[in-house]
Amino acid sequence: MADQEYRIEKDSLGGMRVPKDALYGAQTQRAVENFPVSGLRFPRSFIEALGAIKMVAAQVNTELGVLDARLSEAIQQAAREVMEGRLDDQFPLDIFQTGSGTSTNMNANEVIANRAIQILGGELGSKDVHPNDHVNTGQSSNDVIPTASHVSACNTIVRDLLPALGKLRDALEAKAVEFADVVKTGRTHLQDATPVTLGQEFSGYACQIANGIRRVENALPHLSELAIGGTAVGTGLNAHADFARRVCQELSTLFDHEFVEAPNHFEAQAARDAMVEASGALKVVAVSLMKIANDIRWLSSGPRTGLAEISIPVTQPGSSIMPGKVNPVIAEAVRMVAAQVIGNDTTLTVGGQAGNFELNVMIPVMTYGLLQSIHIMANVSNIFVDRCIAGIQADEERARWYAERSPALATALAPVMGYDKAAELAKEALASGKTIRELAIDKGVLDEKQADELLDPAKQTGSGGRGRGGGGGGGEG
Repeated sequence: MADQEYRIEKDSLGGMRVPKDALYGAQTQRAVENFPVSGLRFPRSFIEALGAIKMVAAQVNTELGVLDARLSEAIQQAAREVMEGRLDDQFPLDIFQTGSGTSTNMNANEVIANRAIQILGGELGSKDVHPNDHVNTGQSSNDVIPTASHVSACNTIVRDLLPALGKLRDALEAKAVEFADVVKTGRTHLQDATPVTLGQEFSGYACQIANGIRRVENALPHLSELAIGGTAVGTGLNAHADFARRVCQELSTLFDHEFVEAPNHFEAQAARDAMVEASGALKVVAVSLMKIANDIRWLSSGPRTGLAEISIPVTQPGSSIMPGKVNPVIAEAVRMVAAQVIGNDTTLTVGGQAGNFELNVMIPVMTYGLLQSIHIMANVSNIFVDRCIAGIQADEERARWYAERSPALATALAPVMGYDKAAELAKEALASGKTIRELAIDKGVLDEKQADELLDPAKQTGSGGRGRGGGGGGGEG
């Protein structure tokens, strides 16, 4: 940098050239130079939480008589600007940095301190508002970064993910009702099985998502426990005794979500188990999404040589070479998101093991993975509903045609003629091309009335085609 393009800021290691108009200081610049790894940055939700923590900390420290009111007002204003996204360009650090996130905590401290100096009419880099002595009062990177991780995860789950999953569950439930009378063949091991309704299949999908919502909700209480106030190792050194409780109260009011002081600060800083738990819940949802999206791909396969029991909305051309081809692109996107979330969970699992003594040292990458999982899963769930699920239509005639020709209908004859004879009938149906019904009548096993009673696919689904949405018993296969 030319002389006119930078200023010198100092930290405990000496002076550093910093871009002249940057709000960050020496420690941020060191990290910029030390970690040019990926180009990945903490997302907006994390910076929002970090700004909120700094703002609330300044307020509480002033109320507790620890921080000068004049400085506190400027710090709170600057921190609010961070929280609201007005200073996002001042957070240039890579995710792959110091495992505690100290670089990012100091990035925030320096930005807020220098912006507060501007607000007070001072000179950038003067340290009239000090990043450590004032902005970081009663705090450590070791409690701030875990706290910001938890706050941002809770916020994005409550604001974005749970509403999106609720929307998906409701859309699937609506389709379950719409398709309640669409009789089709069931499939196990990718082979014909006894009949179900399309509505029953969709009720299973809806139940998967409903269960996933409960799993994610169950992870929120632990994520809502905050490490703030533990300072360096969990003892709370240099923090006022009431600081943590008061900060949690203010954050709860600010974000309309109940945050509480961690019951054990040593667990809250040494381990990231709550994040691993939350990621595990997201992984289960991802597995559900993978199954549902894959079924929809298969059910809509064709249009001439696949199952084609349903049709999905046409969203874009499917091929650069085959005219008229349409692909299940929304379902494919869902499956890719699911794969990414499952991969992120592996990162969080490995990261969670890196709690050495009093601190975990993989917090940035764990936070990035968890927040990415929440963000992309929320987005793709909304897209899945709007651009796929809501527009699914059933080909009732084709679905019933399959069901009536399935040799698995012979299952209903096992109590009448025994398993072995019913199996022979199924084999003959396959070989001859006749239906089970036709053969049963031809061989005198059933008359037409009995055939109507036993071999109507709808009656085999339970309640005349409106079969149970819940699980039942039964053997393998």
